[in-house]
Amino acid sequence: MSETERSIFSRIIAREIPATIVAETDTLIAFEDIAPQAPVHLLVVPKTESYRNVAELASGDPGLMAEMVALAQQLATERAGGDFRLVFNTGPSAGQTVFHVHAHVLAGPLGEGTLA
Repeated sequence: MSETERSIFSRIIAREIPATIVAETDTLIAFEDIAPQAPVHLLVVPKTESYRNVAELASGDPGLMAEMVALAQQLATERAGGDFRLVFNTGPSAGQTVFHVHAHVLAGPLGEGTLA
């Protein structure tokens, strides 16, 4: 990605756009979704722009994917007693609007709308 093509997530990671950050490691950042679809709706995002979707991540860096799942579980335990959904949208027709791999961590009843 060029500087002009950087994703909104890359801009959040760089602290150019504000977000309610709930966790951060050397490789991941997690923050609240700005349009929550459930009582708990967080995004877990790798700090690298190398992967556009979960399929690319799974084949390119399965260890990073495992870190994402572990952080999602940790956050769900802290915020929802451990029960959660983990959603990866892949492709525009599946609802993906930001092409920087990310996981939606959802807990509680789902609301109306889509998961970007």
